[in-house]
Amino acid sequence: MADLSLSHLAVPGARIAVRVTPKASRTRITQGDDGSVRAYVTVPPADGKANIAVQGLLAKALGVPKSRLTLTKGHKARDKLFTISEA
Repeated sequence: MADLSLSHLAVPGARIAVRVTPKASRTRITQGDDGSVRAYVTVPPADGKANIAVQGLLAKALGVPKSRLTLTKGHKARDKLFTISEA
């Protein structure tokens, strides 16, 4: 399966809602027909490791550096909100 490109969402100031599944069998990101984004990461949700993994996965799919993504909501929840900052 090819990596999903979400580059059309990479607009400064955009907020991206992501539903996260930690401890998945493989790392991947999907987008539903309704535009919802789901991230599956293999790491457990301990000590923020899953958040870091999701940030990296989302940054790669968006085509932006990890430093431009900020987790603004959902630090300890499955539903997270990331904001893209200006370059």
